[in-house]
Amino acid sequence: MSIEEHFSQNVNVFRQFPPLKGDFTLAGYGALIGSHSLSVPAPDRLCVIGPKHRRYDQGDWRVFTPRHEPEDSLKGQLTFALKYEGVDLTVLKALFDQIGSREIVDIVEAEPTGAYSRRIWFLFEWLTNQTLGLEDAGQVRYVPLMNEDLQYGATPRISKRHRIQNNLPGTRAFCPMIRRTETLDRLIAKRLSQTAEELIGKTHPDLISRAAAFLLLEDTKATYAIEGEYPARNRIERWGNIVSQAGKRELSIGELEYLQTMVIPNARFITPGCRVEGGFIGSHDRATGRPLPVHISAKPEDLESLLGGLLETYNLLADSDFDIALSAALIAFGFVFIHPFEDGNGRIHRYLFHHVLGEQGFVPEGLVFPISATILDRIREYAKVLEHYSKPRLDLIDWRQTPRGNVEVLNETIDLYRYFDCTKQAEFFFMCVEETVTKVLPEEINYLRRYDRLNEYLKTDVEMPDRLADLLIRFLRQNDGKLSKRAREKEFSELTEEEVKAIEDKYNEVFPRIENRLPESNISPKQR
Repeated sequence: MSIEEHFSQNVNVFRQFPPLKGDFTLAGYGALIGSHSLSVPAPDRLCVIGPKHRRYDQGDWRVFTPRHEPEDSLKGQLTFALKYEGVDLTVLKALFDQIGSREIVDIVEAEPTGAYSRRIWFLFEWLTNQTLGLEDAGQVRYVPLMNEDLQYGATPRISKRHRIQNNLPGTRAFCPMIRRTETLDRLIAKRLSQTAEELIGKTHPDLISRAAAFLLLEDTKATYAIEGEYPARNRIERWGNIVSQAGKRELSIGELEYLQTMVIPNARFITPGCRVEGGFIGSHDRATGRPLPVHISAKPEDLESLLGGLLETYNLLADSDFDIALSAALIAFGFVFIHPFEDGNGRIHRYLFHHVLGEQGFVPEGLVFPISATILDRIREYAKVLEHYSKPRLDLIDWRQTPRGNVEVLNETIDLYRYFDCTKQAEFFFMCVEETVTKVLPEEINYLRRYDRLNEYLKTDVEMPDRLADLLIRFLRQNDGKLSKRAREKEFSELTEEEVKAIEDKYNEVFPRIENRLPESNISPKQR
């Protein structure tokens, strides 16, 4: 099928891809989606066969040469897809649900020992939970299911029936995938957990303790600010105490529901726990009250299966050699896309980053990475990676408005939440971790060292008590190293002109042209 023919038949599927001009033919997953009219989100990248004997990428198109062109058959396109595109469970599940078992049996019987026929066979039985009327593969070499040059895999589990090493990073009930990219390979190679450990090992425990308290506060405030909320201090402190214990309690559906009660202590206007109705993120039309979703949540009847699968996958990955930061991305973003609760999903989603990193030892003991604060600084990018998942799925969900202005989903949608490409989200999260380890944490420790140096000068040379010394330092940071006229006339009227000049000079010596990072909380380093 040509690009033009496919676009004319199913323009909604690939509308984010600019059409290629020339003699190009869809191959692999694109061809399967087109030929079977599959209602699935398009993969992030699609493959075509071009007229030239040169492989190259053009935007999100991957162009292959004529010699790569697969046989125009189910086996031919599936083999091409698995070989060059990896495992796309969303497309495969929709395809297998449509074609049934006979065509898969024919593929295996035609080549019972073939590596790709056995992969196709395994994937069909695994995704559909059916056992085909085929004898076990027998004595043939085991092959990995996924090509880990294309996607990140978990520690293999053996399937003797198919002679397959199942390295999927999840279970049948929940299995997002992450493509191998240069960005992620670079970040994994940086060994950021080790970098953080080395930094802490070189820093006095008192500085680490104070830095940890401040970064925890910043993260807690930021996770509410992302939601447009600025709660009372006691709510911030209560949630901060929960986050500080992340990774120390077993993750379960009951634990997730408990976390919701901590985020939403006053449940007068919501039903706590998993939703019993539909859910969406968005707004309402001012004139009609009709919902205007930007994200539609999983159906309430699917939540037990989805959350159970998410937790099973988390435990699988925790016992695997799968990268910890990638695992945190799969679990946390998977949770927020399912959106199981009426309220509190976003904050629990960001808590799950802390839980996974903490439980699996990525974060040094006693420290909380201020992931939410970094996300808040990158809020537009964060919105884009959430939209990257949600937007393509809106057209695939049939829904109607309920009398309460909610949405009721009418079609089967569970696979949209079980299987998805989490690459964009993983890259975003890992870059937030990198910024935390290489910039935020060192800057905070450096600030505390400089603060202590200036504070010691004020106590010894000016004989100023801690309370006033802290206030003076904050005033100087607010005013770019100068003490304002108001401060000189009021709080620090006892200082002489010479003392003020000496203090300003000392400040600019200690803080030479570094970023003016006054904590918004106005909490002194002594209290952090």
